[in-house]
Amino acid sequence: MTPVTVIGAGLAGCEAAWQLARRGIPVELREMKPQKSTPAHHSPDFAELVCSNSLRSDQLENAVGLLKEELRRLDSLILRCADAHRVEAGAALAVDRTAFSAAVTEAIRSHPLITVVEGEVTAIPEGPVIIAAGPLASDSLVAAIRERFPDSATLNFFDAAAPLVSFESIDMTQAWFASRYDKGTADYINCALDREEYLAFWQALRTAEEAPVHGFEDSGVFEGCMPVEVMARRGEDTLRYGPLKPKGLRDPRTGRTPYAVVQLRKDNSQGSVYNLVGFQTHLKWPEQRRVFSMIPALKNAEFLRYGVMHRNTYLKSPGFLDRYYRVIQAPQVMFAGQITGVEGYVESTASGALCAIELAHRLQDKPPADFPRETAIGALALYVSDVSVTDFQPMNVNFGIMPPWPERIKGKREKNALISRRALEVLSELDFA
Repeated sequence: MTPVTVIGAGLAGCEAAWQLARRGIPVELREMKPQKSTPAHHSPDFAELVCSNSLRSDQLENAVGLLKEELRRLDSLILRCADAHRVEAGAALAVDRTAFSAAVTEAIRSHPLITVVEGEVTAIPEGPVIIAAGPLASDSLVAAIRERFPDSATLNFFDAAAPLVSFESIDMTQAWFASRYDKGTADYINCALDREEYLAFWQALRTAEEAPVHGFEDSGVFEGCMPVEVMARRGEDTLRYGPLKPKGLRDPRTGRTPYAVVQLRKDNSQGSVYNLVGFQTHLKWPEQRRVFSMIPALKNAEFLRYGVMHRNTYLKSPGFLDRYYRVIQAPQVMFAGQITGVEGYVESTASGALCAIELAHRLQDKPPADFPRETAIGALALYVSDVSVTDFQPMNVNFGIMPPWPERIKGKREKNALISRRALEVLSELDFA
């Protein structure tokens, strides 16, 4: 059998390659690293997490928790490696990003049906191909996509990554371990600010000098990865109702809820590195040190990596891709990952899994892999391909794109739990293993 070409060894590409190979389909996985990289990448390993080490909530009352459970039941490589290298993060699934990427790389490189070919792809190959190049696809590949599909309007938005600090440099006399509402284990470091400290920090942040990013403006930022300085410019209390929300936390030094709280989350299994939750930024590096050191617990912080801003590219998928992420006018070509307009690590993984399962069914003369809207995987694909969506923007999975529960349920968590149970029951009836 002629191998399927998968372009890109990010989360979507690795998941697609794995799902094809475990169904007996040979794969040629094309990856431009380490020969060529992007400003957001730092490692030659596959499935590199560049924005955060968190795969978000692991609870079934949350849509992304449901999406992860669906992937686990499909023997997802990404979820298998994430579960094996998780670090404490309360009710969220966060991973040691280095160990996680290394495990994915080893699994892919050691699989007998997967051949890794290094080097940049500058033309779309013939035959069945899954383009999972990610939102940081090279200019040459984007040009090849536009040449092959001149009507496939590509859009851009800007994404941002948060800084990392060393644990030993955090002043723990000014911070404490806790999870919001004491939910789960105390996995977050909480750095309190009183009103005076917060206002000084807010003023410095909203006026700090930004690094130049070609074509950047506030309106071009995806809301789910809003740089912290952009949030600050939206109003005095925007941060206090966003990443610095103190609700559900109590400072053990005072016994009271602080005015604002900066949370830090473990970034590796040793607990030697922490990231500033919600602090995606494109401030100049000296400005990041100056402003973020105004947080009392980070006065002497050692910054192991500063925040960065980068361009993300995604397709105008409705009318261009179908429910299987296939190009409608050229079904041999499929897309997966954030380039399709799904937003998030888990969502990218899910698109790669669906792509591969459907392609394997097609190559093996099986019925189409129709994930229904009742499943999170299916709902996301059906949203991305929905031609009635006129103002198409990157989308995280959410219960709003799934059919509502038919009966009135008083509690939101109870209703979401029922929707999740329905999804898993529907998935169990499908022969997609």
